[in-house]
Amino acid sequence: MLRVVSRLRPVVRCRWSSSQPVQFAVEKLTGENEGITVFTMQRPEAKNALSRLMMQQFREALDSVQFDSTVRVVVLRSAVEGVFCAGADLKERTTMAPEEVSAFVDGLRRSFADLENLPMPTIAALEGSALGGGLELALSCDFRIAGANAKLGLPETSLAIIPGAGGTQRLPRLIGVSKAKELTFTARRIDSVTAKSIGLVNDTAEAGKTFDKALELAREIVPQGPIGVRMAKLAIHKGSQLDLASGLAFEQACYAQVIPTKDREEGLRAFKEKRKPIYKGC
Repeated sequence: MLRVVSRLRPVVRCRWSSSQPVQFAVEKLTGENEGITVFTMQRPEAKNALSRLMMQQFREALDSVQFDSTVRVVVLRSAVEGVFCAGADLKERTTMAPEEVSAFVDGLRRSFADLENLPMPTIAALEGSALGGGLELALSCDFRIAGANAKLGLPETSLAIIPGAGGTQRLPRLIGVSKAKELTFTARRIDSVTAKSIGLVNDTAEAGKTFDKALELAREIVPQGPIGVRMAKLAIHKGSQLDLASGLAFEQACYAQVIPTKDREEGLRAFKEKRKPIYKGC
């Protein structure tokens, strides 16, 4: 079951049985935080370990915002004290046949890719441990903010496996190949200060204040032209995987999408009239 909450008009969308616990909640904020949607992991008995049910609800959460033009930023957080996400549910994993393990990990990989490819910016608020699949989940977001109590790492090699949900690909692209190898081969866990120094997280916050810091960043993004932000995300994300000439051509294609918009005209009018623009995403 996916529960979507809006303080303007409460909405509940259900696909799963009401008897199933809500492990992944969605909330659309209002007031000064309007335009921000919050994804909240809430499976305290398993430290937000990624189970089949949680991943079902995670995918439904992605579907709920994919084409919603009112959602300008998504913030991903945990409601469980001391942990962001402990990674895969290893207790559940022991009950799976080898082919089921392969299918589940492939599902994680595809789901995290879908998170990465959401059209709006995404921010991971990391309080406590983000290990294995939990860190891979955070790596799929555009920004990461780590609390003073955060512990980050890819410990898979200590279990004689490798990161399988994108960690071996996104981590080196973010912090460099050599440092990614070091963290992966040693299964080392690092704190928020170290994570910021190597570029793994964008910023740090006091323990318990990470979500507030994430909202601050989100509030900076919300007033900007939403189509421009989405096209900029697409241009940077896809273009950075191309050679420079191809990347510039892709940028040109993205720029072409913003030229006919009313928001672009509003931005020019607001500049001329020396006022703040009011963008509507069209």
